[in-house]
Amino acid sequence: MNILVLDTSDNKRITVGLIFNGKKNIQTRKMSRNNEQVVLPMIDKILKKHSLTPQDIQEIKINPGPGSFTGLRIGLAIANAFSFINKIKVNGSKRIILPIYA
Repeated sequence: MNILVLDTSDNKRITVGLIFNGKKNIQTRKMSRNNEQVVLPMIDKILKKHSLTPQDIQEIKINPGPGSFTGLRIGLAIANAFSFINKIKVNGSKRIILPIYA
């Protein structure tokens, strides 16, 4: 099973990982701003490194918080888009909805 791991909860770093064949490959990047412009290229890079496509992902694990509200929204939006397009689960369910009022 190929699992994409996302953690955008911290506004100072972003973590993108891949769990495949029982192995983990986790990449973290320090950020100062424009996190939304970094996540997708990081995902693309890690998938290409292992000769995978988004269709090869069976599940997405994402840190749902607590954390930076904007960072969480970015990560959840990306995860939900992948989930919708590829019909895969996010954290074990069809998709995650971030409540507006916690």
